[in-house]
Amino acid sequence: MKRVLVCVAWPYANGPRHVGHVAGFGVPSDVYARYERAKGVDVLMVSGTDEHGTPILVQAEQEGIEPQDFADRYNAVIVQDLVNLGLSYDLFTRTTTTNHYATVQELFLGLYNNGYMVKKTQMSAVDAVTGRTLPDRYIEGTCPLCGYVGARGDQCDSCGQQLDPIDLKNPLSKIDGKPPKFIPSEHLFLDLPSLSQELRKWLETRTAWRPNVLKFSLGLLDDLQMRAMTRDIDWGVPIPLDGWRDLPTKRLYVWFDAVVGYLSASIEWARRKYKADVEIKDAWQAFWTDGSAISNYFMGKDNITFHSQIWPAELLGYSGRGPKRQNTHEFGQLQLPTEVVSSEFLSMEGEKFSSSRGVVIYVKDFLDRYQVDALRYYIIVAGPETSDSDFTWSDFLSRTNNELVAAWGNLVNRVANMLAKSFGEIPDVQIAEPVDLELLKTVEDGFEVVGSLIEKHHQKQAMSQLMHLVASANSYISTTEPFKLKGAALGDKEKTRGRLAQILRTLVQVIVDLNTMFAVFLPHSSNAIYKIFGGSKGVDAGTGPEVAAVLPHAQVVEDLDNSARSYPIITGNYSGGLSWQRHEVVAGTPVEKPELVFKKLDVSIIDEELRRIQVFRRAADEV
Repeated sequence: MKRVLVCVAWPYANGPRHVGHVAGFGVPSDVYARYERAKGVDVLMVSGTDEHGTPILVQAEQEGIEPQDFADRYNAVIVQDLVNLGLSYDLFTRTTTTNHYATVQELFLGLYNNGYMVKKTQMSAVDAVTGRTLPDRYIEGTCPLCGYVGARGDQCDSCGQQLDPIDLKNPLSKIDGKPPKFIPSEHLFLDLPSLSQELRKWLETRTAWRPNVLKFSLGLLDDLQMRAMTRDIDWGVPIPLDGWRDLPTKRLYVWFDAVVGYLSASIEWARRKYKADVEIKDAWQAFWTDGSAISNYFMGKDNITFHSQIWPAELLGYSGRGPKRQNTHEFGQLQLPTEVVSSEFLSMEGEKFSSSRGVVIYVKDFLDRYQVDALRYYIIVAGPETSDSDFTWSDFLSRTNNELVAAWGNLVNRVANMLAKSFGEIPDVQIAEPVDLELLKTVEDGFEVVGSLIEKHHQKQAMSQLMHLVASANSYISTTEPFKLKGAALGDKEKTRGRLAQILRTLVQVIVDLNTMFAVFLPHSSNAIYKIFGGSKGVDAGTGPEVAAVLPHAQVVEDLDNSARSYPIITGNYSGGLSWQRHEVVAGTPVEKPELVFKKLDVSIIDEELRRIQVFRRAADEV
């Protein structure tokens, strides 16, 4: 059986998610996973909240609470946001579990024992007043290579080059706006230069990647430097080495442990599903060590570096596929990503999303006011798939009303109303005319066309093709004019009644076919449409988080015993939906007058939402 691992970027647990976040990692990954499942593929979709690093430590201290309590709060918020969006994770977990710590430490030790972790001293940035280590991304300055103002201490978003905070010209702390102090500190570095040749060989085989992602990834290899994988911080995964593990202020870099989360989540999923050690290992290794398995990683473009360079380097070094020691370890030879599916940036009303500046719409607030599938539809058709895009309320209203409501929703409503009034059920098969057969074939062919585009990660084009099929069905209504025949259905004009029956039977089949395709994009509304036409087999659109205990692991260091904690996870069995093909409708199935599936938006929401931004911005400025 074909297996597909869907690795979804880990949202950072320092606040609720906004629309810009989920446009990059959330909806695109879910559409792809749902499609592959509908094709009968064995899918494992994993992610969780990323909970280590200085930002959480700083925010927790500002509130006077422990960092774990702070992470617990936003882990729960984020889980609920993603459940409400209908994201179909096989497991959404977190990085503060005993299972994750053990997995990270095993990967680190494998790299260390193979010679890819090198001890060096570097100049670390610290707050000049408190002496606390500042994270790379909390330092901004001018890029020494391209002169871009606003480059971060780990990367310049303009030229894409990796940086260290000390490289920046005029560096300033984002916490207090003051210059940081630099002090010498010993750390363990991932020897990326020694793995550059293997990384290049691998990247040059990735010809199917989005061109912008591949070009950027290859460009990173031109000036590859060693990268520190430890930090001066007391919140994170302990370093599992003698002389290091007992140091109170040395931990593994949050980005080292976060990318290992894809593997640790897969192991946790297997441990929750199976009891025997052999079954557990076989289950997760089927997705990680079998060369025939496909793995796709979904994220925003600011994470490309970590997924097309750092994570692959970790996998190569651990698996013994570099020029140094070529030992294999407990997890075996781990496969590199098949594709890094990176989206570009989404802005809002012409400005960069920013909670601190009030330019934001959180997922919860959005879904409190608008339909979830209206948001999913907008992200698919207007999101930052291959280029930066801008969310505007006027565009959201226009696309919802003119496309989702007027084209697809109206088609469903018109046909269901005509059926309910004229027959009350799906009519029996009549003699089809060429115009009927042409539409039926066009829509059935759509399974191949739309599916192929989803598989190649062209979801915007896939939805465009699907809406084109909707337009064909609406055009068919204009050509056949069933609304002129429906009155005759109550009389004794048998021929006219038979023709009306065939037209409506054709339209019902077409709508059910289209709805099967729409289900991977818009699962909530698709379930409602299945019910309108008597269907009982829809898709799992998300049923809420489950609460699960942390799984213990014997390899975790002694002072890390979180086995008594519990936390929410997202999981489910998503294999019961309709398969990606035509399903013949059944004559005699009752059809009643329907409720409207999609809500038309009033133009007044534009001014209302823009006012909310202004109020939010004023409040942020006062703070």
